[in-house]
Amino acid sequence: MPRRRIASALASAALGLTLLTGCGDDVSCGLDQCTVTIQRETNASVEVLGVEAKFVSADENTVTLDIAGEQIQLTKGQQAADVGGLQVTLASVTADAIQLEVSR
Repeated sequence: MPRRRIASALASAALGLTLLTGCGDDVSCGLDQCTVTIQRETNASVEVLGVEAKFVSADENTVTLDIAGEQIQLTKGQQAADVGGLQVTLASVTADAIQLEVSR
């Protein structure tokens, strides 16, 4: 049994690495869902589940992102937005970064 868990973890890690290029951004993925942290700085971006997400602007509760070429606004507590074939939810906003939940 422990070998199965290790093999499963390694397979998930390999899948995550092939789907994601974070360039230092904090990306943590399961099979179909990722938690993504994007720094609040000009041109910060991350590729997640094959789709690029770029930071545009943010205030205390609302974030504007460019996802798959479409600009969207997300608000904390809002239902997931459907964009680029993904469901995107704003998890948190801090002075330094935003955190998103992204799923297929």
